[in-house]
Amino acid sequence: MKKQLGILFVILLSIISNAQQASNWKNYTSMQTAQALVVSSNNSIWAATTGGGFSYTPSTNIYKTLHRTDGLQGINLTAVTVDTYGKIWFGSLEGIIDVYNPVNNTVSSILDIYNSNYNVKQITDLKSSGDTIYVSTSYGVSLINAQTLLFIDSYFTFGNFPSSIQVNSTLKTNILYACTVNGLAIQAQGATNLSAPESWNVYDSVNGLPSSNVYKVALYNGSLIAGTTYGLGIFNGTTWQSFLPQINTNVYDLLVNNDTLFILSRGLISVCVNNSVVKTYTLNSISVRLAYSNSLGLLAADSSNGIIKVFNTSSNYSIYPNGPAANLFNNLAVDNRSILWCASGTDVTLKGFYEYKGSTWTNYNEANTPGLISNAFHVVYAAPDNSVYFGSWGKGYIRIRSDSISTFYLNGTGLKGINVDSNFVVISGFGVDSKSNLWILNYGAINLRTLNMITPNSSWYNFYVPVMGTQYVDQCFNLVVDQYDTKWFSSLNQNAAGLYYYNENGSDTNLSNEVNGYLTTANGLSTNSISSIVMDALGDLWVGTNLGANIISNTQSLTSGSAANLSITSVYVLDEYTINCLAVDPINDKWVGTSQGLLLVNSDGSQLLASYNTQNSPLMSNNIVSLAIDKNNGTVYVGTNSGLTSFQTPAIQPKVSFTKLFMYPSPFVLKSGTNQLTIDGLVSNSNIKIITIYGKLVKEFSSPGGRVAYWDGTDINGKLVGSGVYIVVAYDQNNNLVTGKIAVLRQ
Repeated sequence: MKKQLGILFVILLSIISNAQQASNWKNYTSMQTAQALVVSSNNSIWAATTGGGFSYTPSTNIYKTLHRTDGLQGINLTAVTVDTYGKIWFGSLEGIIDVYNPVNNTVSSILDIYNSNYNVKQITDLKSSGDTIYVSTSYGVSLINAQTLLFIDSYFTFGNFPSSIQVNSTLKTNILYACTVNGLAIQAQGATNLSAPESWNVYDSVNGLPSSNVYKVALYNGSLIAGTTYGLGIFNGTTWQSFLPQINTNVYDLLVNNDTLFILSRGLISVCVNNSVVKTYTLNSISVRLAYSNSLGLLAADSSNGIIKVFNTSSNYSIYPNGPAANLFNNLAVDNRSILWCASGTDVTLKGFYEYKGSTWTNYNEANTPGLISNAFHVVYAAPDNSVYFGSWGKGYIRIRSDSISTFYLNGTGLKGINVDSNFVVISGFGVDSKSNLWILNYGAINLRTLNMITPNSSWYNFYVPVMGTQYVDQCFNLVVDQYDTKWFSSLNQNAAGLYYYNENGSDTNLSNEVNGYLTTANGLSTNSISSIVMDALGDLWVGTNLGANIISNTQSLTSGSAANLSITSVYVLDEYTINCLAVDPINDKWVGTSQGLLLVNSDGSQLLASYNTQNSPLMSNNIVSLAIDKNNGTVYVGTNSGLTSFQTPAIQPKVSFTKLFMYPSPFVLKSGTNQLTIDGLVSNSNIKIITIYGKLVKEFSSPGGRVAYWDGTDINGKLVGSGVYIVVAYDQNNNLVTGKIAVLRQ
């Protein structure tokens, strides 16, 4: 057993020592779907959204966002409140409670509900009263001490209501009110043991409530008002009667401000004074919560358009921080200028596409972009000339070049749509060959012209892939053009699933020498269900599937017309994973997006270098749907349906030749080996020596392969070096070298 543990330790040490270091993690989410809001004592507005939390301070016009990288454990936030001490409490769909302290910018997480055995754990509402936080949940009400963050009590049964029912919200005065899906529970006068069912008086539609599903109650002009699924009720102390019968739909929230009652129903805010509606505001979508700000007026948490300020019928506007239009990142690409482009998805999303320039997001859709004829962009490609192409779900594709958008749809392109609608043209992939021709993959062409090409002088060619025969093949994805100008793509069509290749062999018109074929499990693929294809730096084709990954080598043999010499192998360290996407970094390591998290494997796939998930990293979800790498700075972008995450790695495009070394931090202060010196300015596969000013060798190691490497301040024996000036020598395989100096301070 000790021997086995020793071997395991050596393996793990090897993996950790070779793994790239991920740092500077960031989350990016849309915060346009606000689900709850509260106004703090300094008049800042705090919102719980499907992409995290944020605050807005009207006096300074400053936003602050909170994500997993800021310490939040919850993602889809459903409730928010401010406690007596100024801390902000967030509740989530998953049952996580995060407590943010603005004083020291820290987050504490309460995971008791999240780790409980309840099937549904959503935090539906949070209320603060004194030192107690009242937590409404899918199973009842829990009380938490605002100072200690410890649970005080939980209530699961209210009168004769079923046990563990959903509580939509609470109201605390001298007694406690619990609004449930089965009716309203009111603490009986003098009752102290609220865990006992008999401590509650309960009311439902039998007692006169418009509906037994009660969302909210409020005390207004000395009366208790209840908002339900079918309008409002007013309590006379014994029974319930209808209140403002013209409001007969879902009443999601009630807010009392002095002598005014604000009523939030489906798509409408009614302003009630002296028991009469004096004004209404129409909302374009469903809102679920209200708040009042002294500086802004009435606010509503809107389900699709941020926080709406309502002050008159003509000047409503939205409040939310800059970000992507939605938490949808179906496909990603980074151009040579380090601009990230994001495709949101197919026609059900209607969110268009997004652009991220390092600090600012710009969202493009039909409403704000003249000439755009679709909002359904599901695939994106950044070409070598910095043109960016987006494939739409039904309307062809667009090209963005020099900030100008051109649309390529039907006229003059030869593009045809799917078999049931020849005008519904789905473009599912792009690639550029050695002649700078753009290749376009058609998801399912009724004329069987799956591959299409446009030359630099705008001449169009439409290609038929003979191996497909005369059958209609759709669901074509994942176009890759290799260094031999062979086009690779996959199909998920149940009658023709697998991997296709096509090479016209140098002629656009004379196709007598064309090469094409079709690879399946019969040829060695793990499965015919292919999700991603990438070409690595050595010319090997990596194929991601729902049963791991395959590597196809010797692809140049196809140019002679035969697939017999292709080598297809499996990546054994990925055999147990469902792969959704793949990306190759500048040092030829492979980033693998799976349904179980993000993986990093070495260049030949023989070793798993790193594994990231929501438990050990700030990833937004374990279901990774898209990847892109900025080779200029080593940034990896990871897309999920809960948001986008980025982090930096040392895998940066190496220099062509040595010029100068940049080393930081300077001076290099050693802190028990927990920090590292960054050595920047390297060529591919540099070797590095650390020597003293007297010429003694201290440490020798190889770079990861890219532009940067790291030194942890230790010598050959693994001990921290002493204070002093050290010379850093970097050299390549041809003994070209560059040197630099760094001052080291040993603490």
